[in-house]
Amino acid sequence: MAEPRQYEVRTFGHAARVLEQGDGAPVVFLAGVGGLPQWAPFLSALAATRRVIAPSLPGFPGAPEFRHLDDYYDWVLAALELTEQLDCERFDLVGSSVGGALAAELAALTPGRVRRLVLISPFGLFDAATPVADLWAQPPGPDTLPALLCARPDAWKELWKKPADTDPIEWGILLNRAMEAAARYLFPMGNTGIARRLHRIQAPTLLVRGAADGVMPACYQRQLADALQSRVRATEVPDAGHLVELDAPDELARRVNAFLADQQL
Repeated sequence: MAEPRQYEVRTFGHAARVLEQGDGAPVVFLAGVGGLPQWAPFLSALAATRRVIAPSLPGFPGAPEFRHLDDYYDWVLAALELTEQLDCERFDLVGSSVGGALAAELAALTPGRVRRLVLISPFGLFDAATPVADLWAQPPGPDTLPALLCARPDAWKELWKKPADTDPIEWGILLNRAMEAAARYLFPMGNTGIARRLHRIQAPTLLVRGAADGVMPACYQRQLADALQSRVRATEVPDAGHLVELDAPDELARRVNAFLADQQL
C-alpha cells in the first residue's frame, strides 16, 4: 500500500497536519496518548478497505501550537474545526484515550455528521472510587510510559522510533509537548463533564478496552455503556493495554471493521 499522503488544515489560525490513506467510506481517527509521530499499523489495517483520515490535534505531533487554547471548550472547538475541513460530510469516528474524549464531544455536538462511533478507553468520565491512572504524575524514565500504556511496550517504542532524518532534539520534544497539551484539556484526572452530554450521541457506538489496561478501570466502560442512549456494543481485547491500537492493531482493525460494516445496527 502507498505511503499516507500528508496535507495541512488550520484550526484557530494554526497549522495542523492531516495524514490520509486508503479509499472507500471515510473513517476519522483521533489518536491517543502522544498522538501520531508517524503512521501506525492499525491505521494501515483499517485503510485496506476504508479511507482513513488522521488529523493532528493541537500540541500533538504535526500540530505544534496549542498554548493559544485557554480552556476545554477551546479544545473541543479546535477538534470541530479540524473535522469541518476534512473532505467528508459524514464519517465514522474512532477516538482513542485522550483523543477519545474529544471524539465523544464531536459525536454529541454534531450527531448528524458522525455515522458510527468507536471509543477506545476514552477519557472524560471520573469515578472517585476507582480513579484513572494519572498519566502526568508518573516517575521519570524511558520505560515508564510504554509499560503503563501498552501490554507490549515495544509497540510504543516502535511508534516512537526516531526516523533517521529527524533532529534528535526536536524528536524528543514531540512527546513532552503532546503530554502537556493533553494535560491542559484533561486536568484534573480526565473529568470533562461528558457524562452530561452523552445522551446527545445518536451514532451506534462500539466501546473497546484492553483486558490489561492499567490506566482506565473496567468500570468506566460499563458506565459509558449504561449512559449512552445510542445503540452500544462493548468489547474487550485480550493481551492489550490502554492503547489497544498499538498492542493489537490487526485484531482491533478486524473488530472495528466488522462493527462499521454491520448492517443490523
